[in-house]
Amino acid sequence: MAAQFLTHAIPGHEPFPVAAGDRGYWLVVGMPSLSYSESVVIARTPEALYDMVSDVTRMGEWSPVCRACWWDEGAGPRVGSWFTGRNELPERTWETRSKVVAAEPGREFAFQVRGDWVRWGYAFTPVDRGTRVTESWEFLPAGIAGFEERYGADAQAQIANRAQAARTGIPATLAALKQAAESP
Repeated sequence: MAAQFLTHAIPGHEPFPVAAGDRGYWLVVGMPSLSYSESVVIARTPEALYDMVSDVTRMGEWSPVCRACWWDEGAGPRVGSWFTGRNELPERTWETRSKVVAAEPGREFAFQVRGDWVRWGYAFTPVDRGTRVTESWEFLPAGIAGFEERYGADAQAQIANRAQAARTGIPATLAALKQAAESP
């Protein structure tokens, strides 16, 4: 597994300062990468794709895990707005609350689960045949701390599980978004 820079140590792993004098950053060997992104070119404008993705009520159409999302009353794709998502796997169903942290039409839409645990983002870059859409995922320091508190000694395994879900879910989501966006 790749080494990962974290803002604090993971239980059961010996932290090593990245460089002499560094404070707060540690290198943990054996921890899966806590960020992942992938891109696809879609034959649509950045603005059209932004409109699709920023309408979180449609996320269930593309995601292999998210089945539905709904905005808080009066909310929409604006920085600071909150929405709830319902996720399903064969072994469990759960809901999460997320906060929009980037909403730049035609450029970027991003939200953070539980406000600061995990960041999901979509960037839109015009290219010759349409738009390069990059979906990204990052497990944030508050999420690591939250998982440590919630799962204790099993936190690293739970985090690794989420990282694997992102590595398989992002390409599936992008493929489904491409198919929906390019269909007549």
